[in-house]
Amino acid sequence: MMQARTYKKPGSRFSRRVMAAVCALLVVVFCARSSWAQVNAMPRELEHVGVSEHLEGQLPLDTPFRDHLGKPVTLRELFDGKRPVVLTFAYYSCPVLCSMVLSAAVTGLKDVPWTVGKEFEAITISIDPNEPLDRTAKKRASLLKEYGRAGTGEKAGWHFLTGDSASIAAVANAAGFEYEYDERQKQWAHPTVLMITTPEGKMARYLYGLEFPAQDLRLGLLEASQGRSISTVEKLILYCYHYDPQGGKYVLVAMRVMQVGAGAVAMVLIMALALFWGRELRINGRSARFFDRSWQGARERVGVKE
Repeated sequence: MMQARTYKKPGSRFSRRVMAAVCALLVVVFCARSSWAQVNAMPRELEHVGVSEHLEGQLPLDTPFRDHLGKPVTLRELFDGKRPVVLTFAYYSCPVLCSMVLSAAVTGLKDVPWTVGKEFEAITISIDPNEPLDRTAKKRASLLKEYGRAGTGEKAGWHFLTGDSASIAAVANAAGFEYEYDERQKQWAHPTVLMITTPEGKMARYLYGLEFPAQDLRLGLLEASQGRSISTVEKLILYCYHYDPQGGKYVLVAMRVMQVGAGAVAMVLIMALALFWGRELRINGRSARFFDRSWQGARERVGVKE
């Protein structure tokens, strides 16, 4: 007896396979998105770590601290109203990041024509309220030796400060520097940034990363020191560069460079023409005097009297 065959709609097997593949793909995409979200999720320890730029914000200059010798000092004593200040936050027992930031600052400042303690000041504030005094002095001596231009005495111009939690937080909040203690790793989490303030203690520039090019540092100091006298060359350099807030760096402005170049060409042309005209006038003057002497001699030889 013949068995009846079951009728299958053409393409039904292929359709089921396509549907299964689509479902599998959706599962993979969903799992991948979930994993990506977990990987890119902000760790809890870093939720309150970052920088909020407070340009032109005033630092609380009467905040009390202690210097590397344990001597009480306020920020006001370190701001003379004449010189800009390079401001950094760190902690001196930091195993990696702080040392990298401070070393990068030293490397960049070594190639800046200005010298710390002369044309500008530098202040590093520890974010650890339990920072030991001997560690502060040791870190200061090490970095000043690496810098090699300011000596190592009390008036070297680079001040390393420690203070209690309230003092540290007051200055950090005013500067927009956000940090947090990681209890699990027993370390302070903080951003990598170098700040420059005006001589009056107002925030002027924020430079980011683990490298601080000397050109960016120099331009930042020039901008922050607008109240003091800077040379014509420094003004020209400052005119040709523009601060890019997105990249946190200074970029060369082509249009301004062209304007300066055109001005320089015009100045050279004017000077060349002035030299040419001066030469012509001198030659014409000598020719006129020679002609007058020759004419006078000729008149005297023929006996012509005035």
